[in-house]
Amino acid sequence: MSNIRISAIVCAVILTFVGSVSAQARQPLRVGGLTCSTGPRVGLVLGSRQDMRCVFSASGTGLQYTYTGTIRRVGLDVGVTRGGTLFWAVFARNSQIGRGTLRGHYVGASGNVAVGLGLGAKVLVGGSRRTISLQPLSVQGQIGINLALGVTSLTLR
Repeated sequence: MSNIRISAIVCAVILTFVGSVSAQARQPLRVGGLTCSTGPRVGLVLGSRQDMRCVFSASGTGLQYTYTGTIRRVGLDVGVTRGGTLFWAVFARNSQIGRGTLRGHYVGASGNVAVGLGLGAKVLVGGSRRTISLQPLSVQGQIGINLALGVTSLTLR
């Protein structure tokens, strides 16, 4: 192996270790759940766009805040779905979540499969100064025929 490859591998191992240690030092708190209703979607082979209405329910207070959103996918996306429901556990650095806190842009990976009834998963990070995570996985129920894998972006307003 060349010195460059060895150096690259050592750097990758160090960055992975440092990242996991710093992530453990500031464990995010689960602050609630985000439930979104999606409209129909037609996969356009290389991507799709889908509008949705969402409700965030705060764990500690039970308060609810509504959002509108658009989810875009770039990657393999073939098929038609009738719409469905997505649910994410919402994690943040602190428990001070108020109206509009989840507004922003989120990015992550996703995958969906449907033949009749289908399921999907999305892991997204972003929001207010990238302090909000929608994870660990969304749970999506949809009806249709669809296969989708790719990079997903979500904008909440």
